[in-house]
Amino acid sequence: MPPFHELDKLCVRIDKVAYLPELEAPRDRPYPYVYFITIENHTNETITIKGRKWVVTDEKGNRTVVEGDGVVGKFPKLKPGASFSYNSYHAVGCDSVAEGAFIGVNEAGEAVIARIPPFAMKVPR
Repeated sequence: MPPFHELDKLCVRIDKVAYLPELEAPRDRPYPYVYFITIENHTNETITIKGRKWVVTDEKGNRTVVEGDGVVGKFPKLKPGASFSYNSYHAVGCDSVAEGAFIGVNEAGEAVIARIPPFAMKVPR
C-alpha cells in the first residue's frame, strides 16, 4: 500500500500542483496554479462529500478562507475502497500555502472529516 494511506480513514492526496500562467487571474493575484487532488475512502462505510473549507495563507500572513458545498459542483459518494479525483485552480499574488478539509457524512448521518494536506504555490522568480 502506498505511504499516504491511512487505514480506516477518509484520506486526501495532493497528486500535483502546477503553475499555469496561461490561465485567467486577477491583477492582484496574477499567478494561477492548478491542483490535482484525490479523495480516498479507506473506511468500511459509504461516505458522501458534502463540503469543503480551504485556508490559503500567503508569505505576508494574509489568509483567504474558501468554503462551499460539495467538490467542484459535485457531491461524490464514495463506497469503501473508492476514490474521487478532480482538479481546480487558485490564483495567488505571492508565495502561498493552501490546506483545509473536506466534510463528509456516512450513511448514519455522522460527520467525517478529511484533512487536506498543506501544499505550496511558489511564485516563479
